[in-house]
Amino acid sequence: MELRHLRYFVAVADAGSLTVAAARNLHTSQPSLSRQIRDLEGEVGAQLLTRRARGIELTPAGRAFLDHARAVLSQVEAAAEGARRAAHPAKPCFSMGFLTGHELTWMPEALRILRDELPNVDVMISSQYSPLLADGLAKGKIDAAFLRREKGTPGLAFRLLVKEPLMVILPRNHRLAALKAISPRDLAGEAFVIVSNTAPVLRLVIDNFLKRSGADIKPAHEADHITMGMSLIASTGGVGLLPAYAQNFLPPSVTSRPLTGDTPTVDLVFGYRKSNQSPILKLLLSRLDELVARASKKTR
Repeated sequence: MELRHLRYFVAVADAGSLTVAAARNLHTSQPSLSRQIRDLEGEVGAQLLTRRARGIELTPAGRAFLDHARAVLSQVEAAAEGARRAAHPAKPCFSMGFLTGHELTWMPEALRILRDELPNVDVMISSQYSPLLADGLAKGKIDAAFLRREKGTPGLAFRLLVKEPLMVILPRNHRLAALKAISPRDLAGEAFVIVSNTAPVLRLVIDNFLKRSGADIKPAHEADHITMGMSLIASTGGVGLLPAYAQNFLPPSVTSRPLTGDTPTVDLVFGYRKSNQSPILKLLLSRLDELVARASKKTR
């Protein structure tokens, strides 16, 4: 008895017809299939099916044999799949998220560490607003993320990567662009472009700085992301405050200047779920100092 006998018998039983099974399922001739079924019945020592005018009907022996035949074929497929997995094991997958705009600095260095140590890891990358990254971490959709220290996330842990100083972003032909550094009072009366609550941590840092400055600075426009902020600044002739990494994305018509005095900063952190036991995550955590050192060289 061979496996093909079992496959033929199951195909005939499912189709209810030797002719249909031969033509549609097995792509063989009906006489050849009939011979295979007779050989199987001879091997079993019992009639398995009865030929009728409108097809076939399983005998009691055939119904009993069908269940076992299905089980055998299922076990054979399981054995083959197990062998394939052993020969070609699935790669472990690790998902990393980046606050939009920070991929340029941090992603190449993080990937280099992972590929050096774990070359067979599949790394999935996503780029989003910080609150969405925190939500992805909390729900287990993301393993690690480069984001802000979002509030209301008790299940997450954060490791400080860098404190990013805020810079004044303004049109290249703006009168304040002639200064080497700009004070808060210089910004008074200017059309001020502020980040929206899509970046709540950064927005709070900017709001607190404006209050402390004592200067009369009132936001005129809100920007949801860096590109929108640059566009508003260029088109309205206004000014804004953004973290230093935004300098990597300045269009030709826009420039940046440092603030005078005690410059406000916003934290960029490495976030992860406290309950995540991934060995890949543990590797990254053990190499964070190296990661920061590599990234800092690129920003000097």
